Amino acid sequence: MSLHKDAIAPHGGQLINRLATPEQKQELLSQADNLPRVTLDKRAVSDLELIAIGGFSPLTGFMSANDYKQVVNEMRMVDGLPWSIPITLSVSEEVAAPLTEGETIRLDDPQGNFIGILELTEKYRYDKVHEAVKVYRTNDEKHPGVKVIYDQGDINLAGSVWMLERQSHPLFPKYQIDPIESRTMFRDKGWKTIVGFQTRNPIHRAHEYIQKCALETVDGLFLNPLVGATKSDDIPADVRMRCYEIMLENYYPKDRVILAIYPAAMRYAGPREAILHAIVRKNYGCTHFIVGRDHAGVGDYYGTYDAQEIFDEFEPGELGITPMKFEHAFYCKRSGQMATSKTSPSLPEERIHLSGTKVREMLRRGEMPPPEFSRPEVAAELAKAMRVTE
Repeated sequence: MSLHKDAIAPHGGQLINRLATPEQKQELLSQADNLPRVTLDKRAVSDLELIAIGGFSPLTGFMSANDYKQVVNEMRMVDGLPWSIPITLSVSEEVAAPLTEGETIRLDDPQGNFIGILELTEKYRYDKVHEAVKVYRTNDEKHPGVKVIYDQGDINLAGSVWMLERQSHPLFPKYQIDPIESRTMFRDKGWKTIVGFQTRNPIHRAHEYIQKCALETVDGLFLNPLVGATKSDDIPADVRMRCYEIMLENYYPKDRVILAIYPAAMRYAGPREAILHAIVRKNYGCTHFIVGRDHAGVGDYYGTYDAQEIFDEFEPGELGITPMKFEHAFYCKRSGQMATSKTSPSLPEERIHLSGTKVREMLRRGEMPPPEFSRPEVAAELAKAMRVTE
């Protein structure tokens, strides 16, 4: 093992661990039947998991009213630390009414399994429309992230959490690499500069291009696709992961890339989610983070480069991770390769722009994406998956 320290400190300075020890787990199990219960939805389960494994460091639980307000309004916690999206546990008034501040709450997953506890410190109301406008820049309930806010309960529960145990991921156990493990892997490889990449879409040539551009300037690439809850029309996580496996097998240097799942739910918060994604990858040990076109966007709610510009609202070095900003990549017919407007002299008609949305539409029509958009092995995998789901 190399002797140099981690390349970058976790957000707030300490990597949080809220996974119960075997002794704590036994104690909690003995109390389980006597604790008041709250059932978490899929997103809250993902949030609990990310708090527990340190992905959301320095959070030790769901946000207090003061932190919530400061994050919504100022993109900072009360202590001034940058944070862009509130991490809250929202319940109905009926669920909240019998709960008493100071007591321990049992947290169940949607199937009724006991997965953690909340040390309840506060119950508070919040303004859903205000949160939507500040965080998502819209109050339109057609926005998937805004709809989640409008559909969830009116009361937030705050307090520290413990997760009962770390379960193996049912689909991707070998890619379940938590922040403490990724940091160890980076150290073992001797990587001092690591660039993180986030996506909820299948990899296409534009992704490949910007990842490899970034890899030219750093020691390693941390591919960290999101596998939590997404929109119903997004490509399923298992299909996306197979596409990444194909790419790593055929088109990437194996010793300079690590593939690991990001267990979060997608919020589609555009610029604010780009900041959160960067902070989380910092906790995983990345020193740099790729921010491309319309990062974490949906529909036409955000400008093409809003998610890059928001980084300029923080002082240099304040976030503790360096954004790598890339323009919209396209296939340049004139030069016969991937490029951006920074590197290509081509005219608009000489550029092939394809998005994840367009490729889904092509596949539904039974069309194979062209090689300018997707590696043929990946296109074949996507086409096969689309036939199965249609």
